[in-house]
Amino acid sequence: MDKFTLYNAPQSTCSQRVRFTLNAKGIPFEEHQLDLFSGDQLKPEYLAINPNGVVPALIHNGNTILDSAVIIEYLDEVKPETICFSPNDPAKKAHMRWMMRYIDEIPTPAIRVPSYNLAFLPHFQIMSEEEFLALANSKPLRKEFLLSMGRTGFPKKEMDQALDKLHRAVIRMDEWISQSGGPWMMGQSITLADISIMPVIVRMADINLDGYWEDMPAIADWLKNIQAHSVYQKTYYPGSLLTEKYPHLQALRK
Repeated sequence: MDKFTLYNAPQSTCSQRVRFTLNAKGIPFEEHQLDLFSGDQLKPEYLAINPNGVVPALIHNGNTILDSAVIIEYLDEVKPETICFSPNDPAKKAHMRWMMRYIDEIPTPAIRVPSYNLAFLPHFQIMSEEEFLALANSKPLRKEFLLSMGRTGFPKKEMDQALDKLHRAVIRMDEWISQSGGPWMMGQSITLADISIMPVIVRMADINLDGYWEDMPAIADWLKNIQAHSVYQKTYYPGSLLTEKYPHLQALRK
């Protein structure tokens, strides 16, 4: 019997991709929630699973699968029977993967900049410089990211660059929907590309950046469609949004 174990964090955008895919496919899984704020992802027992010290990590019948984009493609390959989120046509599948690479290179890292500034900066500000450097140096993949942020937040130049990338990604997404005829990015069916960008758009709406698509009704409709999906609430269970986890962000909620 198949056994799936997911190590993830409720607010992690990459974790949300995987939870959505697992839930949509109806795959039972054991969930281990890691508290990233407390450093659960840097404990030896988790580093033995994922040496990069990030979430999510999926264990399927003893095999460890890492990286959210890899995981959701893997799930589509091993469990295609309930629903498949990849086109059958090789050319269309290649196009979907190209879209996913863009999403992972542009909006996915960009959303971390305003997210960290809003959610984590207050905690970093009360640390001593030594404590902060120790924290940064403990991060296998996020060391340079945290050092760039520092205890005063990302410089205006970096914040502006991240917001510009998010704006460009929304424009690109709008173009994809228009070219395919919608309502999803590749047409009538939801694909892994939609699931890949879902956490970025949901996060932008959560932290009051949804003004970027105020003149793009296709994006607003896309978001309504994803939120109406039968497994959306199961994926975004209570505590999954930044504004739910961090009380000081409540003012961002409309």
